[in-house]
Amino acid sequence: MSQYLIRRLVIAVPSLLGISLVLFVILALAPGDPFEELATNPAVPPEVRAGLRAKFGLDDPVFVRYGRWLMAMLQGDWGFSFVSRVNVDELILQRLPTTLIVIGSSQLLALMIALPVGTLSAVKPYSIFDQIANTFAFIGFSLPPFFTGILFILVFSVTLDWLPFVYRADISGSGWPWLWEHIKQSIMPVAVLGLFQGASWTRYVRSAALDVIRLDHVTTARSKGISERALVLKHVVRNALIPVVTLVALQMPIIFGGAIVTEQIFRVPGIGSLLISAILANDTPVIMSVTFVFACLVIMFNLIADILYGWLDPRIAYR
Repeated sequence: MSQYLIRRLVIAVPSLLGISLVLFVILALAPGDPFEELATNPAVPPEVRAGLRAKFGLDDPVFVRYGRWLMAMLQGDWGFSFVSRVNVDELILQRLPTTLIVIGSSQLLALMIALPVGTLSAVKPYSIFDQIANTFAFIGFSLPPFFTGILFILVFSVTLDWLPFVYRADISGSGWPWLWEHIKQSIMPVAVLGLFQGASWTRYVRSAALDVIRLDHVTTARSKGISERALVLKHVVRNALIPVVTLVALQMPIIFGGAIVTEQIFRVPGIGSLLISAILANDTPVIMSVTFVFACLVIMFNLIADILYGWLDPRIAYR
């Protein structure tokens, strides 16, 4: 197991290097200048603008700048935000926990919806429950998160006035009231992401469970008198989770993309909203670092998925 992890981490290094190189070259060739505001400001002398460009090496060749950026990253220096005037690693560390909490909670909600609903639909195919579940699943993944988010705001914030539609990270207080305020403002963004993913995963769980139910070992276990509940939990759900884990790992970029949209709608102070504001301001160091963090998270979740394969199916060996 340890050798497998080390080998996968070693393989991930050239992947991350290739991703970082592509991202850096694209950002370097993209239109826009992080010092465009200074260039149009008559109060800033030309020699000051030239000095700043020389300090940050903006006029150097692309690959020279990439090599400098890579060496700085290896030393823990993620760069300096031209807009916020602070180090990029401080900005990311301030916002990353919020994004991980929102995404983690939404994916947990999605699994809590998809596993029981999809499994029960497969156990009772073409029943009334199955037809209702399929209808809601089709509706759920047909509606994009930005539409669902606006709909939730109109219903639960504007009409019913139950939940706040702007996420605040600076809520003062302590104890249960403070925790309840954080839970209330997290309900809608978590629900928007969770319901969207849960609707999609429900269909995959149902399809995977239907395939497992037809296998010979399930028929043999049922003929031995095993209760239906134990049969479903021990033989159907566990084997049906293998393709679902693959799907979750492959959809991580889509999940982070949906999180960016959701953070914009509910003003969640995560790295998704940080990325959007950095793109609008041509803050290249922040854009590069945030997209690189997203790439690292995607690779990490794919590694976790590979590890879960062995736990779900003992026949899979780590080689």
